Amino acid sequence: MRKSNMTHSAINQLKKAFVFGLCGIVFQSLQAQEQPADYVNPFIGTSNYGATYPGPIAPRGMASVSPFNVAGPQNPLEKDSQWLSNPYVNENTFLTGFSHVNLSGVGCPDLGVLLLMPTTGDLKTNHLEYGTSYKNEVAKAGYYSVDLDQYNTKVELTASEHVGVSRISFPEGKSNLLLNLGLGLTNEQGAMVKIISPTEIEGMRTVGSFCYNSPEDAYPVYFVAQFSKPAETFGVWNTPAKYDGVEAQWMGYNGKTRIMENATKTVAGDSIGTYFSYQFEKPETIEVKIGVSYVSIENARENLEKETQAKSFEDIYQETYTKWNTLLSRIQVESGSKDDKTIFYTALYHTLIHPNMLNDVNGEYPEIKTGKIGKTIGTRYTVFSLWDTYRNLHQLMSLVYPEQQVDMVNSMIDMYDENGWLPKWELNSTETFTMVGDPASIVITDTYLKGIKDFNVEKAYEAMLKSADQIENNPLRPALKDYIEKGYLTTDSKGPVSTTQEYNIADYAIALMAKALGKNDDYKRFYNRSLSYRTLFDKDWDLLRPRNADGSWYEPFDPDAGANFTENVGFIEGNAWQYAFMEPHDIKGLKKLMGGDKPFTAQLQKIFDADKFDMANEPDIAYPYLFNYVKGEEYRTQKLVKALVRKHFKNTPAGLPGNDDTGTMSAWLVYSMMGFYPIIPGEPLYTITTPMFDKVTIQLNSKYYNKKELVIERVKNNDGNVKEILTNNKKNNSYFISHDDLIHSEIIKIIQE
Repeated sequence: MRKSNMTHSAINQLKKAFVFGLCGIVFQSLQAQEQPADYVNPFIGTSNYGATYPGPIAPRGMASVSPFNVAGPQNPLEKDSQWLSNPYVNENTFLTGFSHVNLSGVGCPDLGVLLLMPTTGDLKTNHLEYGTSYKNEVAKAGYYSVDLDQYNTKVELTASEHVGVSRISFPEGKSNLLLNLGLGLTNEQGAMVKIISPTEIEGMRTVGSFCYNSPEDAYPVYFVAQFSKPAETFGVWNTPAKYDGVEAQWMGYNGKTRIMENATKTVAGDSIGTYFSYQFEKPETIEVKIGVSYVSIENARENLEKETQAKSFEDIYQETYTKWNTLLSRIQVESGSKDDKTIFYTALYHTLIHPNMLNDVNGEYPEIKTGKIGKTIGTRYTVFSLWDTYRNLHQLMSLVYPEQQVDMVNSMIDMYDENGWLPKWELNSTETFTMVGDPASIVITDTYLKGIKDFNVEKAYEAMLKSADQIENNPLRPALKDYIEKGYLTTDSKGPVSTTQEYNIADYAIALMAKALGKNDDYKRFYNRSLSYRTLFDKDWDLLRPRNADGSWYEPFDPDAGANFTENVGFIEGNAWQYAFMEPHDIKGLKKLMGGDKPFTAQLQKIFDADKFDMANEPDIAYPYLFNYVKGEEYRTQKLVKALVRKHFKNTPAGLPGNDDTGTMSAWLVYSMMGFYPIIPGEPLYTITTPMFDKVTIQLNSKYYNKKELVIERVKNNDGNVKEILTNNKKNNSYFISHDDLIHSEIIKIIQE
């Protein structure tokens, strides 16, 4: 046998090199695997009135940076509501800057201000003149980039919680950075800016006319902007509302602009801005960091410095990406196409934008109504679109992100301390009173009954009773006197049928809370109140119908009136069909009113067969799951949910069924693809359908749940209906499961036929 002349040392070194190389290959392979954050496509929802934007934001961040393409000659702001509600629409082609505070998935305009815009060549301050077409858009979790055609300039964006960060690659020649404080989604007037140095400016901009609220509700957003390179020339512009006796149009588009150059200058007005100009002898890159605050300029500067000082664009992007990936990884899905994972993780991403933080890094925030500055230890949240989110989004937060949900509840209770009422549709410490009902009570009850109790429970209950019982001067429950005395709101009130239903659902939640707290008299009182919708049930139609003040039926009754947001007497944003089954807490009672299981099933199926179901509308969002209440009809839920997912949710800009409603539509998708849904707002109960992945693993917060993870498996012999449901390998005898049983289960198996 031939002997090797290699020494033992050499052989060991070779072994080590092989092992190290193998480890390196494995590591690189793991690195190459797509993470949950890599599936996020922020372009989903930027068309079809989804009202999302593709620009970056940190999870629950205050600052966000969005391309702003809704102010151009082809789409004037004041004409089409789609152009009003958000800063970006995928079909548009004319970009006028990048806004730094934005709302995602809302149906009314606000924010969309602090517009940074890079240009080259001669200075222009009218957005209709300096706007440009663009190409090569890229959007990922925490990152966006685009090439500006007119300027041969590339813009890259990222964000921390309170700071928007831009990296702009300019060509050789004269270049400009504009900050336009006159342009935004709404027409509040008033801004101020001060140039501190050739690398820094500070100021404020007024915002706050959400859903066309009174200008009296306007409030300031403060900012500090810092540039990585000093400008050679800089200045401000001011387009006065009146100039030489000529009235200028909104935002001063037709006014004459006065430009003041090379001075440390402060300017205030309605249509103002600043410019920083450079003369580059070769291509150059400039980074711009804009810190924001709703408290003060000083806080905006502190936010900027503590979050981004001495950090590069790449540093900030990687930090934000890691935060996104950490949160999105709480749910791991296996199998499914790349598109399936993309729509799933993008939906989960959208649920983690709002509610978002209102407090600065030092804990300060503007209190609601008082005019004072409060201070929080945790996170003070804002943007509570509760008429939408009480139905499913907060339930998802309680299950997957309970540490966030408890801060949201504490924020609501703090608002009660400050304002005297729980929030209804709160935005940056202003109460817009948009929509109807008393939704905060539902969210608080649902959170408490899931074992998340790190809040002042007695004060929360006190607040719930106040909104439910105070008849006079009650902004949450108008016409409460009629509701208590008659059991319903009459046609003298706005949306009397649907508002009655909303009060019913809130009362049911209060009843559950009262029962949990041992307040039995309150439990009986509110439970009985929660059933009063029955007085509006018309057997001739098997629908709810408005009643006049004298108790007579309203005539003429058209059950289709109100569809597609048209005017009608009985319902808010919907019609009699879309509200027919919005009694999730009393389905047994509703079935009895309709005459039993068969008429109930026939009426429910009619809504889908006659195309009366609206996937984009919250009142009927749970209807596909209601077939689970009729034994033998559960297959209809499985068929419908899958069909609705495939029809309405796609990996395209139009891939949401309509307005995302601050994540509500996205939450519906997340639940539906996982195979279960919170069927009764306020009650910790889920109903089950077929998952759309072979395996779903939910990481649970051990502080609130005594186990590390929940696993849901789909056992698929074919693509058939559900044959059996196993909980810890024991048969589950219904299509429902309590929250306690869910979180204490090691594994749930959905076995198909």
